[in-house]
Amino acid sequence: MTPSIDTTPVRKLPDHRFTAAGDPTGVSLHLADVTMFWAAESGGVKRYLRAKHDFLRSTHWRHTLVVPGTPDDASNEVAVVPGVPLPMSHGYRIPLRSGPAEQALCALSPDLIEAGDPYRLSWAALRAGARLQVPVAAFCHSDLPAFFRRLGGPPAELAATAYARKLYRHFDTVFVPSRYIAQKVADLGVERIELQPLGVDTRLFHPARRSLRWREQLDLPRDARVLLYVGRYAPEKNLQVLCDAVGRLDDGSVLVTIGSGPTPPRGRHVRALPYEGDAQHLAAAMASADVFVHAGDQETFGLVALEAMASGVPVVTCSAGGLGELVNAQVGYAVPHCRADDFAQALQALRGRDPVALAHAARRHALQYDWRAVLPQLLRRYLALLGRQASLAAEPSPTARQHVRAARGR
Repeated sequence: MTPSIDTTPVRKLPDHRFTAAGDPTGVSLHLADVTMFWAAESGGVKRYLRAKHDFLRSTHWRHTLVVPGTPDDASNEVAVVPGVPLPMSHGYRIPLRSGPAEQALCALSPDLIEAGDPYRLSWAALRAGARLQVPVAAFCHSDLPAFFRRLGGPPAELAATAYARKLYRHFDTVFVPSRYIAQKVADLGVERIELQPLGVDTRLFHPARRSLRWREQLDLPRDARVLLYVGRYAPEKNLQVLCDAVGRLDDGSVLVTIGSGPTPPRGRHVRALPYEGDAQHLAAAMASADVFVHAGDQETFGLVALEAMASGVPVVTCSAGGLGELVNAQVGYAVPHCRADDFAQALQALRGRDPVALAHAARRHALQYDWRAVLPQLLRRYLALLGRQASLAAEPSPTARQHVRAARGR
């Protein structure tokens, strides 16, 4: 059977389609997100969950996160389960057992569960969903076989592929952020796949945040061309390609990197900065760059490139993976081969283009992915998964749970 991939495009929706809640039904529902990708130095998954949490606060929905942590991390909106620190992960914790997460989810009794990692917490979500008789979705944020190939070669990739195939076929649907990952999941034989891009906070990431002071603090020549990378310092990010590329340029370019990880970049034209946890400071850094660069060829989406574009910064990335789907000729270059010479040529070609036109095009492109457009679409997908139609908005309902169970034939 050919896998069914829902590729409904992201589009800005008229505000009148939604209540102040962003929910066309006005019925209170409870969503639980469970993931191990939640730490002080987390990346795109945490930004997605935070954006969704903030959005749902203005809706009739209740939203709870179930994450590994310590008792001090718990709150009314965050349920914590035991987990041991994962070495070299800068804060991630991994549960040794799935039972506590399953129990926490059952105690919360949500109407819908979303699993955000492919490990023990996914199995906890599936078991809790079966006990509660509620739908369970997965959001595939990583290419698991590719990750294990980097760790252990082809045998590890083969084992991870078999594991992912076994896991994802149990979910009611699998959300994927890009066509790149959609194809990867489809190749596993998964039949229920929905393309759901991530988004960007275009009010936070804005050209107006450009800061001369940030540039001065780098102690660079005033006319230096700042090439910015933001992300983990890890082998799969191909940072050496960027270091070699900037070394081939003779135009005052400097590669500035912001991140953390085991392999920070080094070089005469490189300034490696630590992870920036302050969103306002990160947005200022992003808007203050001249070009955003990223050589990762296995990115599932490329959220950080979208944040650069929202800041009015042109981008040069690899064309492979999710990044290639975000970058077009109007906003910069998607380099077909992840090689230093190709990146250097693209960066040189960008020199000859109108920077104002590039900035405006980048900003316009990013606005299509504003969270205020993306998250209502995700909410509609949740409602469809619950077996309910948006046209039920005016119909009275005794309770949300009865409404959902009636729609699902329970």
